Amino acid sequence: MEKRDLELIQKYIFNDPELKHCMEEHEEFERQLAEMNRRLYLTPEEEVERKRIQKLKLAGRDRIEAILAKYRSQSARG
Repeated sequence: MEKRDLELIQKYIFNDPELKHCMEEHEEFERQLAEMNRRLYLTPEEEVERKRIQKLKLAGRDRIEAILAKYRSQSARG
């Protein structure tokens, strides 16, 4: 994430439960993927799970971006 995104997250995370939830979920997906990536071999089922987690992580990232865009537009207006 960009520095300004991280700054916005730090500014609003404690007042925005949805942003907080999305960030916690994003970090958990990151942790799970890092664990899977450390393995030399994944079973076919684990590979499917890895792909599923990647898709969920991307969807969560899109949601975080939408929330941040809302805050950016608010700060630009006022």
